[in-house]
Amino acid sequence: MNLEDIAQKAGVSRSTVSRVINNERYVSADARQRVLQVIQQEHFQPNPAARTLVTRRSNIIGTAIPQTTNVIFGDNSYYPMLLQGIAEAVNKRDHALLLWLAESTEKRETFSARVARARHADGIIISSVTENDPLFDILIQRNRRFVMVETPPRLADQVSYVTVDNEAAARTAVNYLIATGRRRIATITGQIDIRDAIDRLEGYKGALRDAGLPVDPALIRYGRFQYEAGYREMNALLPHQPDAVFAAGDTIAMGIITAVREAGLRVPEDVAVIGFDDLDVAVRNDISTIRHSVQLVGSTAANLLIDLIEGQLEHPQHIILPTELILRGSTRTSS
Repeated sequence: MNLEDIAQKAGVSRSTVSRVINNERYVSADARQRVLQVIQQEHFQPNPAARTLVTRRSNIIGTAIPQTTNVIFGDNSYYPMLLQGIAEAVNKRDHALLLWLAESTEKRETFSARVARARHADGIIISSVTENDPLFDILIQRNRRFVMVETPPRLADQVSYVTVDNEAAARTAVNYLIATGRRRIATITGQIDIRDAIDRLEGYKGALRDAGLPVDPALIRYGRFQYEAGYREMNALLPHQPDAVFAAGDTIAMGIITAVREAGLRVPEDVAVIGFDDLDVAVRNDISTIRHSVQLVGSTAANLLIDLIEGQLEHPQHIILPTELILRGSTRTSS
C-alpha cells in the first residue's frame, strides 16, 4: 500500500496520513486514530529513504562521548548507565542510536571534527564536555542541534541541557559530615575542567564557609572520575589527617576507601567517605553517596532532543533533576 491507499481507506487526505506517520501536529484525534488503525490492519511500513527525503530527518540520534572505551567500560559504570537511559528513550520514540567514542590516542580536536563532519544524525547528545572543549564550540558555530547532559561551560541561554544541581548536592553531603562532628573534611575532585566537578567543588567550599570552617587548600586534591585518582590523591591527603572526605564520584570514593584501609585506618570511624552518583560500585561497597538516576538523565536528554527536532519545543530547555543523600556504611558507625 502507499499513502494514497491509506488515505482512501481512512477517509482522510494524503497529507494527513503523512503528518500522522511523521508524528506531526495539527491532526485531529479522530483522524489520527483512523489512520493508525488502517496502518495497523494493513501492516504498513513507511519507506525510510522516502520519509527522509520528505521530512529531511533520518530519525537517528547521535551520542558523542570524548572518552576512550577503557574509561567508558572500565570501573566507572556511569557511561553504561547513561547510554542505557538514552537507548531506552530512543527505542521508545522509534529512532536509531549512533554512538561516537574517542580513540585512545585521539586528540579532542580530531574527535570533534569527526563528529561535526557526520551528517547522519538529526541531533546529538554530548557528555563530559570540558571548559574549552572544541566539540562544544564547533557545534555552536555550525548551528547543530544538540543537548548536553551537564551544565554548559558557557552560552547556557543558547543550549539545552539536562543535569542535577551539583553545587547544592555537594553542600548537602558536606553539611551531613559537619553535622556528625567532622571538622577536617577533605575533597578529591573529578576532572576540574568539567562543569560537574567545578560545581561540586564549589558546593564543598560553600558548606565549609557557611559552617565557619576554613577552606584549607591542603585538604583539596584535584583528581579525575577514576578509582586510581581516588587512591593516589587519598595517599597524598593522609599526612594532613582528614577525618572525612567528600569524593566527586563513587569510583573516586572507592579508591579513597582502599587507601584509608591500607594505611591501617577505619572507615568510617577514622575517616568518613561520601561519594556522588550512586553507581553500582557504591551499592556493592556500602558507600554513602549522592543519588541521582543516571539512566533518567540519559532518557530525559534523548526525549528532549527528539522533542526539539520534531518542533514540539521552540526554545532551549534547562532541566534540573533531583538528588538525594543516601547514607550507608562509609559514614555510619555501629554506635
